[in-house]
Amino acid sequence: MPHITIEYSANVAAHHDIDALVEVVHNAALAHGLPALPGLRTRAVARDHYRIADGDPSFAFVVIHCRIAPGRPQEVKTSFLSDVLAAAEQQLDDEDDKLTIAWAIEITEMNADLRINHNRVRTAIEQRP
Repeated sequence: MPHITIEYSANVAAHHDIDALVEVVHNAALAHGLPALPGLRTRAVARDHYRIADGDPSFAFVVIHCRIAPGRPQEVKTSFLSDVLAAAEQQLDDEDDKLTIAWAIEITEMNADLRINHNRVRTAIEQRP
């Protein structure tokens, strides 16, 4: 855990490397120490149909949703959000940008009683030579 989804307006992909953004967010999450490697999943989803403010085509959005198991202290969650968002913003700021991006990041704690998880990745990593 966590499961991270980067949701972005489709115009972001026209100006930025989404694979690089996924990698930077994933690595920032690992570097923070909140997630264990076998439980971390990061993916990106484009939103083709969107409208931002007055519809200016140079406006864009990136929202990072982080789903985590409950029980972590508030300061750990807050620092995780800050670290991941800073890495994501830096990645896109480093590229030639013609967009004005609205950024957001949030954590949702999963209800363990309403979740079934069969993670075979953990076993596969542990069995590596």
